[in-house]
Amino acid sequence: MVADGQRPAGRPLRAAQDEAGVPPGIWKGRGLAAVGLRAGDVVTERQAELLLGEGRHPDADRMERELLAQGKSPAQARRATVLGRPIEHNRSPETDKAKERTPWLGIDLTFRPPPTAHVAWALGDDETRRELELCQDIARDRTLAWLEDAVAEIRWGSGGKHRKPVRDGLIVAVFRHYESRAAESKPLLHDHAVVSIRARRPDGKGTWGNVSADSLMTHIVAADTLYTLEEVSARLGWAWEPREVTPGSRPVMEIAGIDQRLIGWQSTRRQQIEDALPVLTAKYEEQHGHTPGERAAYALACQAADQTRPPKRTELLSLTELRKRWRTSAIRAYGAGAVDRLAERARALAAAVWARVRPVVDVALAAVDVVAVVYVMRGAFKRHHLLAEARRHLSYVLRGRPHQPGLDDQIVQTVVDDYTRPVGRGLKTTADLRALYPRDIDDQAVLRPLTRHRSLSLYERARLAAGALTARVHAARRADRLGSRPRPHTVAVPALPKPQRRPSRQKLSRSWDQRTDLATVEQTRQTLQAATAKLQDGMRERAAAHGTRPQPTATTEPPPHTQQADSQHTSGRTTGGVE
Repeated sequence: MVADGQRPAGRPLRAAQDEAGVPPGIWKGRGLAAVGLRAGDVVTERQAELLLGEGRHPDADRMERELLAQGKSPAQARRATVLGRPIEHNRSPETDKAKERTPWLGIDLTFRPPPTAHVAWALGDDETRRELELCQDIARDRTLAWLEDAVAEIRWGSGGKHRKPVRDGLIVAVFRHYESRAAESKPLLHDHAVVSIRARRPDGKGTWGNVSADSLMTHIVAADTLYTLEEVSARLGWAWEPREVTPGSRPVMEIAGIDQRLIGWQSTRRQQIEDALPVLTAKYEEQHGHTPGERAAYALACQAADQTRPPKRTELLSLTELRKRWRTSAIRAYGAGAVDRLAERARALAAAVWARVRPVVDVALAAVDVVAVVYVMRGAFKRHHLLAEARRHLSYVLRGRPHQPGLDDQIVQTVVDDYTRPVGRGLKTTADLRALYPRDIDDQAVLRPLTRHRSLSLYERARLAAGALTARVHAARRADRLGSRPRPHTVAVPALPKPQRRPSRQKLSRSWDQRTDLATVEQTRQTLQAATAKLQDGMRERAAAHGTRPQPTATTEPPPHTQQADSQHTSGRTTGGVE
């Protein structure tokens, strides 16, 4: 609640927040009405103690006084202010599991923008700082609203076997912090959203229970991909571009035009972790005899972060003082030009990025790309895996341009309907290769060398598979446009007047797509052959009479403009990506 500041005993919370240079926490969520709070209200110390520390009503003190005045016993008055099961139950011998003896009353979700947003927020002018903070608010609230509407479930009964959507929504306390825990203070705009585990059940009685924590954690990656600061493009005119952090791994989206050196200046904690990680990895390989897998590598990264975690700083600075210090440090390291022209360069590069980006999303091609990546990386998957990849796809192909709400769900539904099949007895599905290759089942072998290419990383193999399937779809579409069945070499096409310029590629495609009756084609062929024979006889007679050299005989090839259109036709990207 006071960030990394030190709070002496007896000092009021608001005074400690002012000294630490952080704003007070605020309440968020639709569940606030059930406890008499409103969105935007300041989180007081006593409210946090009651709700997040004891699982009781935030206004339990007043309620308890009123119940005591009505003649209720202290135990009855206290029990009436408890939301759900009292935490005293966790300490009783009735608890079956040891982990239940420590009450779990909140989940901390951290919303942190990409490093380039931190840099622009710390080194830009005041207007840029306010716009970026507003974009952070919008992205965070949008993600919390999605968790409330589509993810949050309430559980009750033995083992939590009954699960349904929460009745009112979630109760969330949001605290904003400005800096990282590096040895030297570095900018790190981020929000801690502490979600209360208490929520009302949809049983019509107004009873309280616990939010299913595993449901929230299962969808945390999908929530992370939804949390994007796309409003930056509309408000500041900046675009986004992918940046490879780890070779062979999935790139991250960053603001285009921000000097990459400033990311290293800001991300000192990451460098500390990267310096400690090789030592831990070498110890693991020596102990186990092989390189760490995905889970082991993640555990080693967490261990490196814990080992390099510095203590909290004791110097208290306001945001204005911090921004002055950050600006001075960046100018000293990279010069005033890299700092003063930050916003100008971002706008200039945004124009170049958007000039290459088509603001169109082809749902069918997006579905193929999504199912290929998820299939190669996971094999069997669930809907939330597809949703996360669909949101990554939209972020990549649009580069910050807005899209209509629900487009990610539309892509996922297309994948589920057209390209998946159930696997096993659970709720998981996998890719239906017969649907991806409907015409030639032997072409499924295209995926096998891509998925088994062990010299490449898993993500690189996934991208190769997605490219192969996308090329297949392009080829199928082109065949459909030109006609999938064999056609005669001579097809009657409408004659074009000489004064007109050559028709566009789109018109030619429509003319080729016109279906011609077989009898008409045969009659046309015979007419052309008779005309050609008569023309050749006439040319021979004139050559014999005048002694001139006969001209080359005419052929029955298609008109030149149709051949040119066919040879020049290429299937471009229709997913909104960079051409």
